[in-house]
Parts: sequence; C-alpha cells; structure tokens
Amino acid sequence: MSTVEESIDVDAPVRVVYDQWATFENFPTFMDGVEEVRQLDDRRAHWRTRIAGLSREFETEVVERVPDERVVWRTTGESVKHTGTVAFEPLGAARTRVRMTMAFQPTGLAEKAADRLGVLGVQVRGDLRRFKRFVEDLAGPTSQEGG
Repeated sequence: MSTVEESIDVDAPVRVVYDQWATFENFPTFMDGVEEVRQLDDRRAHWRTRIAGLSREFETEVVERVPDERVVWRTTGESVKHTGTVAFEPLGAARTRVRMTMAFQPTGLAEKAADRLGVLGVQVRGDLRRFKRFVEDLAGPTSQEGG
C-alpha cells in the first residue's frame, strides 16, 4: 500500500471545519474527481469517482468518529482498497489544522504508474487546498478574527 500524509491550516473554528468534513455530500464541491457521495446510513457512504478517466464506484465505512478530533474510514468490498484518517487540531479559537493520512492499494498498470509518480499526494494536497477555500468562504470574515 502507498501512504500519503498532508496537512493544511484552515482559518475557521474546529467545530466548523469538522462539521463540513463530516458532511460527505459536500465532497464533490472540493474533491477533484469525486462526482457524488451518497450517505447510506450513519457509518456508510456510496462514492462515484472519475479520476484520470477511470470511473469507480465503491462504499466506505466510518470506523471511528470523534467529533472535532478525527474521522477514520476504510473502503468495503473488493474494487477499491484504501483507508484514511483526517484529524482536526485547534490552533486557537478560529484556526484549525487538518491532517489527512491515506493508504491506497493501486491496481492495474495506470494506477501503479500514477502511484510511482506521486499522483495521490498531489491529489490530496489539491483537495485540502480546495477544502480550505470552501470552509473559509462558508465561515466568512468572522473566522478570521482573533487568530
């Protein structure tokens, strides 16, 4: 498995940042290649993605959820294999560090080649930058105060 870890500081309170991350249906707004996430129940979600021309559908299961601290997930089934953790660290009243760790098992020649080129890391960095903008735009100027 390949592993990538990235972090970004978001100018918004941890509660706002966590709540936006925990709303999986928002992911297509800031995650490149995610076309749809549909919440199935309190632990499972169905994903539809298209990355580098490759369409995939799979389900994830939240294996741990600690509000304002972390969300841990894994895929279920055989088609896509990855696990991940996103952790939230308050950096004061109006700033939060988001740290994402993902492990991914590439399959097929295209995914293995992309993995060797570090595409997952580039993807995660871009998604975190877009998430930061998404949350900061949503939180507005009050998130900038006091931090």
